[in-house]
Amino acid sequence: MTVTQDLSFIALISNASLLVQLVMALLLLVSVMSWTYIFRKMFAIKSARSQTEEFERAFWSGGNLNTLYEDATSNRRKSGGNSGALERIFESGMSEFQKIKASLASRNTSDAASMIDGARRAMRAAYQREMDALESHLAFLASVGSVSPYVGLFGTVWGIMNAFRGLANVQQATLASVAPGIAEALIATAIGLFAAIPAVVAYNRYSHDIDRLSIRFESFIEEFSNILQRQAR
Repeated sequence: MTVTQDLSFIALISNASLLVQLVMALLLLVSVMSWTYIFRKMFAIKSARSQTEEFERAFWSGGNLNTLYEDATSNRRKSGGNSGALERIFESGMSEFQKIKASLASRNTSDAASMIDGARRAMRAAYQREMDALESHLAFLASVGSVSPYVGLFGTVWGIMNAFRGLANVQQATLASVAPGIAEALIATAIGLFAAIPAVVAYNRYSHDIDRLSIRFESFIEEFSNILQRQAR
């Protein structure tokens, strides 16, 4: 067997100790899961951004709020609850506003403050649900980015320990005798970095995108509350 064959990537993995192989397998599994969440989150944020922009155009076009509310309710039912996040926030606020207004009208009373407060609370609750959905799996990406290098380093340290322990049975230690063991160990660190780097980049990018959407949602809640305040008078 040639030196090149001995130091090939597959040969190094197959010749590594059991613990180092388990570390590599764990890191590869985590990497696959990380890439799955990266792509899922990318499509989810892209969809949320486009749906938010579409609803904002419809909302600020000057149409009737009741008509917009009926369209939002219809869209949610047709799409099985997959309408836009901002549209669902609007629907929650408008629904609560109309319920409180109808309840007060049945008692021949009017309380603008309670209508606005109720609508704002409903929108804030819907906002929290939407943010929880958008931020799902971000903690996993953060954990992968921070922990994977250390897991890989653990495999590397263990592999190097075994490599040097193997020198105890060799009368004359040479670089050729220790190089395969060290190379096997360093693969664990390489796989750890392979899992960590994309996760860190994705986490930072998606956190920024979600923060921007959060600001848009909160701004809409305040602006829509002002509109409802004028409607309640």
